[in-house]
Amino acid sequence: MVEGYASLFGIADEGGDIVRAGAFRRSLRRRGAGRVRMLWQHDPARPVGVWDEIREDARGLYVRGRLIPGVAQAEDALRLIASGALDGLSIGFRARRAVRDPRSGLRRLYEIDLWEISLVTFPQQDFARLTKSGPEHIPRNPDRVSRHGYAQGFGLGANSCHERAPAFVESALTRRFSPAISLEHGGGCVRSASHFKKA
Repeated sequence: MVEGYASLFGIADEGGDIVRAGAFRRSLRRRGAGRVRMLWQHDPARPVGVWDEIREDARGLYVRGRLIPGVAQAEDALRLIASGALDGLSIGFRARRAVRDPRSGLRRLYEIDLWEISLVTFPQQDFARLTKSGPEHIPRNPDRVSRHGYAQGFGLGANSCHERAPAFVESALTRRFSPAISLEHGGGCVRSASHFKKA
């Protein structure tokens, strides 16, 4: 079992997005946990598990799920998580209602269409992580802009991270998605399209 917070309310990520409480409510009511995919590093070709529970609480988006036995990437992920080498979570979404502050440049997300939640190496929001320490260790300060996150620490800020998306991911996205609608990621190194083509 894996669990943690995929998004924290009121805390700006490296890309300047701030998710407001209630932003996921309509999407979760419509889609439910079972239709939100668990991916590896935002790669649609690499599902690694299923989410059994996704819900908003006072802190953010709490998630609980299972990695699938027998799936090579899932078993590798489990070893990485168990060893402490990986603990990041990141959401793949489309912003349905958002307002950008012209002074700060921060974008406040009031309604999100949630498509997937990935296990990632570098979460764009510092505190979006798998955790067993409990929510009391997650900071409360609202509209906090993270300036010491893992991505920036390795020279991979939000823009450069997206620019360096691996070619194999881009080709997979071309095959699996319609290019008409943008899907955003709160912590991965890919920008993709969010409208699945029907088989």
